[in-house]
This record gives sequence, structure tokens and C-alpha cells, in this order.
Amino acid sequence: MNRENVKRRKHGQKLQISIIAFMGLFSAVMMYPFIWMLLTSFKSNAEIRTNRTRFFPEVWTLKGYETALEKAPLGQWFLNSLFVTVFVTVIVILTSTLIGYVFAKYRFRAKKLLFVVLLASMMVPGQVTMIPRYLIIQKMHLFDTIWALIIPGLLSPFTIYLAMQFISDIPDSLCEAAKIDGAGPLRIYWSIILPNVKPLIGSIGIFTAMMHWNDYLNPLLMLNDKSRMTLPLGLVIFESQRSSDLSATMAAAAMMMVPMIIIFLLFQKQFTQGMTLSSGMK
Repeated sequence: MNRENVKRRKHGQKLQISIIAFMGLFSAVMMYPFIWMLLTSFKSNAEIRTNRTRFFPEVWTLKGYETALEKAPLGQWFLNSLFVTVFVTVIVILTSTLIGYVFAKYRFRAKKLLFVVLLASMMVPGQVTMIPRYLIIQKMHLFDTIWALIIPGLLSPFTIYLAMQFISDIPDSLCEAAKIDGAGPLRIYWSIILPNVKPLIGSIGIFTAMMHWNDYLNPLLMLNDKSRMTLPLGLVIFESQRSSDLSATMAAAAMMMVPMIIIFLLFQKQFTQGMTLSSGMK
């Protein structure tokens, strides 16, 4: 019996080591393009052209970053992207958790119909609504403004559905106890619901922030003024104008990606908890 336990333990250890080794290799393969881009941003253009296979810079230089900051309004593009991302992310967290709370804990007329509409809207590809969204933005006189990127993104059917599923798992007894103590719907939402869905908030925040920070198609459709552009669109224009300056292009791309990596590292725990809980949703 002891021998069998020892064999099982050794087998389990070997399996665990194999999984860790596979995941490490997979992670290295996935991270290779980003690491190569980051290291290339510290090379000179001459070194990039002459030593294409060299991984680490022979001579470390910040010339690419200096050129990128001098030749393009990266600061303005960064602020535009930051404003759009933060504003939309905060509003989406509030609207998703509030609407999800109403769907999960209240009964009202046409609830099933609205839920069907919510599910149906999740099945419509974003490309289908591009032209109607463009025409609506023009009629609202918001074309070529930052608000043309913000207003269409204030509601997200997917995150509303996700919030509803999370909030459904919160015991009704907590809400009933709060009602007995005299709490209204908004007080219950603020004091009971939100503190119990922190993993959900982290997941929605990361998903929404990444989607809007990396969004290229909507700024391309809605913006013309160079000063109002966000980083993804601005970097494409910068790369097309300075296609021969690989060092500056890689430096600009690295500056765009670093903020999202920092956000993910800061909220990794909440993101992991949210994904674990969402995988077990009913």
C-alpha cells in the first residue's frame, strides 16, 4: 500500500513538473515577440540592419525613444488614450454592475424580453454596427471628437451578463437583511453588492481597459484630427511616416504596451479570481 502511494506521489510530481515545463515554454514563446520588440527599441538603426539575428543590443541607446518623443505627439496621444480608457472603464464597471444587480435581484415587467435582447446584442458582430454608429455620431455632431470613442462604449452587453451571473450567486438573505435595516436599492448596491463582487470588478476593468486602450478601428473611423488621435492610430501613422526608423517605431510601440502590462500586474489577483469564478458560472 505504501509502495502504491509512493508511486502515485512520484507520478503526480512528474506530471506537475511536466505541466510547469510546458507552461514555461509556452509562456516564453508567447513573450518572445514583446521581449524582442523591447530590446530592439534600445538598439540603433544601424545595429538593427547589420545584426538582425542578435537578440540583445550590442550598444544600449535611448535614441529611439528620443526620436519617437520628438517626431510624434506621443504625450498627447497617450493622454487621449488614457482619458478614453479610464472614463469608459469606470462607467462600464458602474453600468454593468448596476444593471446586472437589477436583473439578478429584481422582478419587473418585460424582464425576460430585455434579457433576450441583451443576449441577442451579444451575438451581433461589432462590424455590423459600424456604419449605423458612424451615422449616429455624425448626427450628434460628435465626429472627430474624443466623445465619439467614449459614448458608444459606455454599455457592454457581455459585462452586464457577466455581472448578472456573479450577482445572482450573492445570497438574497443579505439583501433582505439590508432592507429590514432600512437600506434602499442604491444603498444595497453600494454597501452589499459591490464589496462582494471585487473579482468581477477586476475582470471587467481589465477587459474593458485593454479593449479600449488597444482599439484601432473606432479611432480610424471616428477621428481625423491628429491631435485627437489615440495611441494605436497614432502609432500606425507614425510608422508609415518613419518606416525606415525601426528603433523609434519599436520604442513607440513599447511605450504603448507598458501601461497595460503594469495594470495587469497590479490587478492580476482580481483578474485570476474573476476568471476562476466565471468558469463555474451557471
